[in-house]
Amino acid sequence: MVDDKNVQQETLETPTVPETLARPIESRFLFVDIAALRAKQLRRGARPRLPGMESLGGEQPADTPRKAERVAMEEVRRGLVFYELPDLKGEDK
Repeated sequence: MVDDKNVQQETLETPTVPETLARPIESRFLFVDIAALRAKQLRRGARPRLPGMESLGGEQPADTPRKAERVAMEEVRRGLVFYELPDLKGEDK
């Protein structure tokens, strides 16, 4: 069960741009999966990690994406979204 207090606290914190970027994604399918999960977070209230974006509503520069899906794809493209892949050792290939 997810603790609502922790979820609210995470969404209220100021987003920080990481010092190191995530490793580049070589698979377009992995890119889509990660961006979709990040878009889901944004729609649920997470703050965008793109510099200069306070929220998905309100005033934004003309060249910044507005939809959660586009924001998520740009964050993944810039390496601002970290992800972990499951260890596939031991599986039959």
